[in-house]
Amino acid sequence: MVLKRFSHFLDALSEDEIPVGLSEKYPIWKKNKATLWYYPSKHRKFKEPIFLIYSVVNKAYILDLAPSLSLIEAFTNAGYDTYLIDFGTPGFEDRNTTIDDYITKYIEKAYTRALRHACTNEMTVIGFCLGGSLATVFAAITDQKIKNLILAVSPIDFSQFPIFDKWQKALRDGEVKVDDFIDTIGMVPPDFIKYGTRLIVAPVSYSHYLALLNRSDDPKYREKWLRMNKWTLDHIPLPGKAFNQLMNDYVRDNKIVEGGLEVNGIPVDFRNITCNLLVFSTKYDPLVPSELCEPIMDLVGSEDKTFILFEGGHASLVANKSMPFPMEDWLLNHCTPVDDDC
Repeated sequence: MVLKRFSHFLDALSEDEIPVGLSEKYPIWKKNKATLWYYPSKHRKFKEPIFLIYSVVNKAYILDLAPSLSLIEAFTNAGYDTYLIDFGTPGFEDRNTTIDDYITKYIEKAYTRALRHACTNEMTVIGFCLGGSLATVFAAITDQKIKNLILAVSPIDFSQFPIFDKWQKALRDGEVKVDDFIDTIGMVPPDFIKYGTRLIVAPVSYSHYLALLNRSDDPKYREKWLRMNKWTLDHIPLPGKAFNQLMNDYVRDNKIVEGGLEVNGIPVDFRNITCNLLVFSTKYDPLVPSELCEPIMDLVGSEDKTFILFEGGHASLVANKSMPFPMEDWLLNHCTPVDDDC
């Protein structure tokens, strides 16, 4: 029995490429490497579609791993037309792209295009991880209307980042200077992101191999594990200018919380966010603990705002076959049923 399980374990490690991102989708807008994907609901029930923003350092297919293991599928099955801004994989020619560019040239433009495609004037915006940080800034500066804003494990107060507190002090004291180094190499390579993340979450980053060994004779678990493992190893490069801005404005100076953040020279006032707000965090997330997420509640101008702390880890809210409770009920109470299509 043990030998058979170990054999399945080795087979899983040597498994050929496994398909991901299989939900029905259509590209409706492109810019550079980015694509705006449209996922139609077969039984549309709500006027406001969902607009998804994922991280700029991970691939967004975590939201659509496989049939019956897809948050996007859960949205469309529940009656929400869904849009996803996929930033793609930047190349060396994109090294001067900034965080401001991601917000104004990609998220803003894609959201405007999605509104036009959906024939509506407002949507529910959902940001995940670092994509939620960008979604927060976008919601504060956009002239477009947002009905609801949902932030899932999204860092806001970077002073609380695990291990990064030492980085932050070193950056503030001038002991570490990333600008010159990043300007020289142009792009932050994927392995830099991967091993930086593992530094924070170790030994958790290796525990999933033990979980596979214990359950390798379960084909359903093995298939899910393969898709999750593919995603955890599949980081993408980050433009040097964007990395510098993240490290200086967001990590070192913590400008979202402490003030002074600007986008293209214009001050960001988070009191401009007045839409309905739902914030998710998880109890066992070594990468983005709840202390990083909850401070947004005191910064926004929203009257209807809710913070929820879940059991689970960083990816448990997204790598799922259903919406995390009580997201589904919250959306039902904050979205408008369809009457007449556009």
